[in-house]
Amino acid sequence: MTLHIIDIAGVIPAVDSDSVLNSANLVTIPLTFFDLPWLLFQPVKRVFFYRLTESKHDHFHSIILPRLKLSLSLVLRNYLPLSGRITWDTNELKPSIVVSPNDAVLVTVAESDADFSHLSGYGQRPVSELHNLLPKLPVSDDSATAFSIQITLFPNQGFSIGVAGHHAVMDGKTSSMFIKAWAHTCKHQLENIASLPDILTPSYDRSLIKDLTGLDEKIIQMVRSLKGNKTNIRSLTPFPARKLANDVVLATLVLSCEDIKKLREQIKNVSPSLHLSTFVISYAYAWTCFVKARGGSGERSVSFLFVGDFRERLDPKLPATYFGNCMFPVGCYNRKAVEFTEEKGLVTAVEILSDLVKGLSSRKIETIVKELAESFDFQKGSTQFGTIAGSTRLGIYESDFGWGRPVKVDVVSIDQGESFSMAERRDESGGVEIGMCLKKTEMDNVMAFFNNVKIRF
Repeated sequence: MTLHIIDIAGVIPAVDSDSVLNSANLVTIPLTFFDLPWLLFQPVKRVFFYRLTESKHDHFHSIILPRLKLSLSLVLRNYLPLSGRITWDTNELKPSIVVSPNDAVLVTVAESDADFSHLSGYGQRPVSELHNLLPKLPVSDDSATAFSIQITLFPNQGFSIGVAGHHAVMDGKTSSMFIKAWAHTCKHQLENIASLPDILTPSYDRSLIKDLTGLDEKIIQMVRSLKGNKTNIRSLTPFPARKLANDVVLATLVLSCEDIKKLREQIKNVSPSLHLSTFVISYAYAWTCFVKARGGSGERSVSFLFVGDFRERLDPKLPATYFGNCMFPVGCYNRKAVEFTEEKGLVTAVEILSDLVKGLSSRKIETIVKELAESFDFQKGSTQFGTIAGSTRLGIYESDFGWGRPVKVDVVSIDQGESFSMAERRDESGGVEIGMCLKKTEMDNVMAFFNNVKIRF
């Protein structure tokens, strides 16, 4: 695979004097205790593939690329923080997102001779090749870029849009809302639509997130202790990126609506009172296959977690379009692998996840923060520590820029841990796509368990 970088340039938000946030002025947005846990994590990276056989050089550079850049400039009026950066002033107790006049989102334009159909497929693909389609996100001790984009042409095949976002700036829900807003603007910009639909217009009201128990300080102390940098406690440099072997691949496994239905019935027969959402069933199924594929001693320690959305669980509730992070990890730690490999393993995983989901509304944030701090100790002792990015409710396949929906979307940043990604199935309501990133030999084992168990339904 050969990649040619054609251009790297900043796209400045169009000026909008009526906007709540105005790019003509300095804008400062303090991070909340929902943002701070993610301050030093590696960026979240996704790539969207769009098939377009008419994507010849001339058409791409004269039609597609200008429309993408113009619509990006227009939509950034509503998503101004994405053109800024995180800083931590010496006089401030916590970091903030800062946007200065003429700040821009860095856009890389590239061209690839790779096989578009292979890279945008569901089978095993070298994760290194997917990284070629993603932009850099500059960061230093003093400043961390909020967001960057790479648009890559595959001549006569299509194009991809790779995005990298700082996790302390936004969660998956906000990121997906932005992509859909950009796509909406691009598709309809020739119609002179003045504003975005309400469901794509972000809310910046952070007054509803009140820190009454010193959570900001507690989380900052937790993050500092994990970093271990005693010389520069305000450093924004992230935790070191995981070094990947050459045989690491990313693949997407699929559960159809019928698969989910059969799993639900199978679990109901054993334990009818559980919370059997599509998310719980799919995650439990993928997790048990993952543990079985790893093998080894049944006594080995394993842990897994997910992030819960608290927008509707706070009192008062936050707007559904709240910009930023409003998610916290919750999990199950230090369990024995045999609990998930035995015959009742799937039901055990569902029971655990069901209880965790049910408890989100009743548990205090302070309790969850304490458990989050403890989870890092369990991570060191666990032989497997599963996490999951995404949801079946984000609507990632709704991002039509005017040339059709994406043929595939991959969360590439799951390569930074033993993580899964989850999304709705592109071509079937009720189905699920589960992304995994593992060494090829282990991926082969996971896929064998995944498919063999489905056959037994």
